[in-house]
Amino acid sequence: MQNSPSSELPPLLAAIQSPEDVKKLPAGQLDALAAEIRETLIHTLAETGGHLAPNLGLVELSIALHRVFNTPTDKILFDVSHQCYVHKLLTGRAGQFHTLRQHGGLSGFCKRSESEHDAYGAGHAGTALSAGLGMAAARDLAREDYHVISVVGDGAFTCGTTLEGLNNIATTTRKFILILNDNEWSIDRNVGALSAYFASLQETDTYAWLRRNTKAIIEKIAGTTARKQVSKLVRAAHGIITPLSFFQELGLSYYGPVDGHDPKRLEKILRIAARNDGPVIIHVITEKGRGYAPAAGNPTKFHGIGQYNVEDGSTSKGAVITYSEAFGTHLTRLAADDPDITAITAAMPTGTRLDIFRSRFPKRYYDVGIAEEHASLVACGMATQGLKPYLAVYSTFMQRCVDMIQHDAALQNLPVRFCMDRAGLSPDDGPTHHGVFDIAMMRAIPNLVMMQPKDEAELGHMLATMNTINDRPSLIRYPRGAGEGVPMPAELTPLPLGKAEMIADGSDITLLALGNMNGYAAKVRQLLAEKGISCAHVNARFICPLDAECILQQASRSRLIVTMEDHVIAGGFGSAVMEMLNEHRHATPVLRIGWPNQFIEHGSEAQLRAKYQLTPQAIAECIYNNFTNK
Repeated sequence: MQNSPSSELPPLLAAIQSPEDVKKLPAGQLDALAAEIRETLIHTLAETGGHLAPNLGLVELSIALHRVFNTPTDKILFDVSHQCYVHKLLTGRAGQFHTLRQHGGLSGFCKRSESEHDAYGAGHAGTALSAGLGMAAARDLAREDYHVISVVGDGAFTCGTTLEGLNNIATTTRKFILILNDNEWSIDRNVGALSAYFASLQETDTYAWLRRNTKAIIEKIAGTTARKQVSKLVRAAHGIITPLSFFQELGLSYYGPVDGHDPKRLEKILRIAARNDGPVIIHVITEKGRGYAPAAGNPTKFHGIGQYNVEDGSTSKGAVITYSEAFGTHLTRLAADDPDITAITAAMPTGTRLDIFRSRFPKRYYDVGIAEEHASLVACGMATQGLKPYLAVYSTFMQRCVDMIQHDAALQNLPVRFCMDRAGLSPDDGPTHHGVFDIAMMRAIPNLVMMQPKDEAELGHMLATMNTINDRPSLIRYPRGAGEGVPMPAELTPLPLGKAEMIADGSDITLLALGNMNGYAAKVRQLLAEKGISCAHVNARFICPLDAECILQQASRSRLIVTMEDHVIAGGFGSAVMEMLNEHRHATPVLRIGWPNQFIEHGSEAQLRAKYQLTPQAIAECIYNNFTNK
């Protein structure tokens, strides 16, 4: 990519060292500042990758928030916090912005340890409203008077936790600001001219004062009964002409829709809302990808993207098929021969490549929005009726489904197929997205089949295996990014359930590798052979049930068992092997290779593997030292 350097900041942005500098900027320069911020986002993310389209749409709103409110005293929460790039630029981190998502640099999400201005860190949707309510409740108990503002995208309103939070706003706090960042224009189109009329009324201090005080005035003049009757009449009339009474019934004063790219109007509405003594929702209309034609024209592609060419937004596509592409292709092949197969995802058809399935079988494809728990239960319901549902989400989001996998699928022996993309390291996204905890979370669940393929071809065979499992749930985990470059299989054939694959024989050590660690195991075996150590290499394939026969046999022949997994050591695949050997009273020692039991920071895969000594050379050295010291 031939992109210009992004570490040099334009003049207005370079002068902003804190939110106080944003407040001092003359109103006539706000459009110029917004333009500089967009240019900085476009050129920086071309080099670092990241969430471009959402942040391009949030420029003016972020500026307005910092002109009206005073962080860190006032708390601004972003849902999902990948919308916080402009916030970072305006809170003293512009000079570091070129390090975004780089090892040792700025996180791609809000991070409390990174800045006092980051009130709450998260990489999953549906957190900002409830966490904000918790902050507001704490403020009220302490009798303090700062503002809490939760900025929530319209997509996150499909998330169960957001809906639960909406239900509790009025009973939790006296003062709270919820901003609905809507980049789909859905409500604006439904309401039309009447909505614009009410918006114009709401954008005045007089209207806001009347709305706050009318009930008290009527009660003082005519009594409580009259006040209640007038309130009912107002609610009924408002409900006839606008569907937005939904928010009013929840106890929120509604403002909007507001043009999210009009700095003057945004500031005006935010200042009015700041003077409101009750909970408020501000409906802001924004354009995802605004200011950069490739992103505006394809917001899905530029929602989260790697490096790209600034001139036309083009990206270099790898020659090797990704695991996600292999998954979508394999499942579509299976579905062509099995009409009972359905596919479900939670607002990530492109990321999981279920868009491949959708284009072929649109009536058997279901996107439930950001609602992983709901997706799991929909799949369970389908399974009770004889369908074969495949639910595909990222490992980090499948964490939310653990209850449903245990309580609903496994307990009832429902054959739901759970497919976890991005299992293992998700390098540049960091600790919110690494899928390194799923085995420990789920391998203790009874009646669950759990597996991981060594390459993109074996992924197809494992999907075919899942299709034959009709008496219990099954789960498959596979990594992010390019596969191993092996040919795609001509036929997808089921594997023997719970059986490992012997790849190479050896007499001293058994390398028991899971999934993508098989490639590392092959290199480690070669490095140890150069030191005179003979290693067997076994592709484990199954986490549960384990291939006890194979492992016990290798334990009897080897002086050391080494487990290798792209997962934390605690409670993972290696722990399962140790438990099984212990049950059979085998004294063969086990050396577990995997990630330490901690939250791994962001960075490139090469950097992280080098730091945590998980390169083939470091692993071989660790095994050699352990073996020779026995």
